[in-house]
Amino acid sequence: MEISHEVHRGFIAEWTVTIVLLLFATTTLVQAFVIPSASMEDSLLIGDHVLVDKLTFAPFGPVSKHLLPYRDVRRGDIVVFLHPDPHDAGTYVVKRIMGVPGDRIHLRNGVVYRNGQALTEPYVQDTSTPVDQRQESYLDTQRGSWAYRNNFPAVPPSDEYNVYPNWLVELPSHIQGNDLVVPPGYYFAMGDHRDVSLDSRYWGFIPKENIIGRPMFIYWSFETPSNQYQKTDIGDRVGFLAHVVLHFFDETRWRRTLRVVR
Repeated sequence: MEISHEVHRGFIAEWTVTIVLLLFATTTLVQAFVIPSASMEDSLLIGDHVLVDKLTFAPFGPVSKHLLPYRDVRRGDIVVFLHPDPHDAGTYVVKRIMGVPGDRIHLRNGVVYRNGQALTEPYVQDTSTPVDQRQESYLDTQRGSWAYRNNFPAVPPSDEYNVYPNWLVELPSHIQGNDLVVPPGYYFAMGDHRDVSLDSRYWGFIPKENIIGRPMFIYWSFETPSNQYQKTDIGDRVGFLAHVVLHFFDETRWRRTLRVVR
């Protein structure tokens, strides 16, 4: 009987340590996120569930910097971060870093130029075509919106193009010549699906302290409606959960399981 109690206490202690370590890992080292929008297609699809490495970009100490794989954010990194605009404070966003402090950025007809060099971006899904000026059915705002997002920052911003009010005021102070210059401590980011992505062109730079981490891999991917993230009622959530249970096998994107995010 005494041995049984010892085994029982050992079992509880072992699982207690395991749970504590798991909680530590999921709050400090990694965190799970689900992709809600199409702004990063085809790199990340709506319904991709990703594990995010929170350690690499975390602040380091004098000893830990020699022991752990810390590094600075680099151009081309896909990062998860807290939205920098107060209007969307607390919202998690995922984009690709296009400019680090000191970089000079501009777009011409959808092509990104960084420090004077045109970038080759095989990951970009860009279906942009210039608005046909001969078709009177197109509104001026449609023409202006296309020109703004594909010829940034040469085309003056406007709230009609979904540019955030704070960025409308701040943007001109960061323009030198034809370029937007990324200030110290900030990053410029864009979505891979440039036509639909609301990104640094629309709300500005990402402060370094807002960056949570980088997606490592997709641990599960499920076909999800584009507006599912907007359905916050308990009935809608329960309904979608039931849909997942019923269609787990036939609507899971099995080919994306354990895919590394690049």
